[in-house]
Amino acid sequence: MATMTLNPGEEAQLLQTIEMFEVIVQSQSGDTQSLEILKEAYSKLGHEDDVVNTSKRIAQAYLQQGQLTSAILEYETVLQRRPEDADVRTALKQIEDKASIAVGQPMSDMMAMASVDTTMLRHKTRAAATEAVDDGRKSLYKVFVESKLITAGDFDLCWRNVDLSVAPPDVVEPFIQRLHEKGIYLVEKSLRLLSDKSRVAYLPLDRYDIDMDLARGFPAEVCRRWCVLPFDRMSKAILVATANPFNQQAAKELAEATTHRLLWYVATPNDIVSNLRKAFR
Repeated sequence: MATMTLNPGEEAQLLQTIEMFEVIVQSQSGDTQSLEILKEAYSKLGHEDDVVNTSKRIAQAYLQQGQLTSAILEYETVLQRRPEDADVRTALKQIEDKASIAVGQPMSDMMAMASVDTTMLRHKTRAAATEAVDDGRKSLYKVFVESKLITAGDFDLCWRNVDLSVAPPDVVEPFIQRLHEKGIYLVEKSLRLLSDKSRVAYLPLDRYDIDMDLARGFPAEVCRRWCVLPFDRMSKAILVATANPFNQQAAKELAEATTHRLLWYVATPNDIVSNLRKAFR
């Protein structure tokens, strides 16, 4: 495998990324997007064994989620590197037995099925889209109020309805930060709760070397209004920090500003706000 030529700064950033995301996947082994970032970082450093092992971890995560086709595709990437990998061939045989795949059916047919499934999913997603602004209010109300963690009155007190027609002059403070400041619910508890309910991993942004130039490449109005921070790029993906992982409108508006795939992480509101203010002075 060809290794990229890296300068010391790039290598240090990749090593920091690996250290941080290994911590994330230790607590959330099924977090495939964090595993993909790890695989990319190992690949750029030329750590072949780690790339292969991470691919196997990704495939296992897909298996645990019942996504057999995705697991097969990931195992196939390992076989492209190591055709004689006995563990992978055993795993593929077990998947075929589990899925009752007929003996002799080409693996290429499975890949074609995966392509069709992905296309159908995209069409369904588009069809389900509506014109209404889904800023996560309904989901957060269910998480905090319907589970009786806070009262409906406290929710209304801290929730801010955003005016889409006006560009915010500063970062709009996230809901969970307002809960914290008013002594209603600690932000640390909110972060754990949101990460668990949304299945979006928590990332300690204060330990990360933020790519300010990347952040400035996105519309300041969108980032400020929804308090979202694009903070790093890994291959064809942009990593984004949020304090409201249920905000579909933020995801939609940010996606319109890039051709890259967005990978979301929950982060402490104060860290997001302070970095956004540095990026958009």
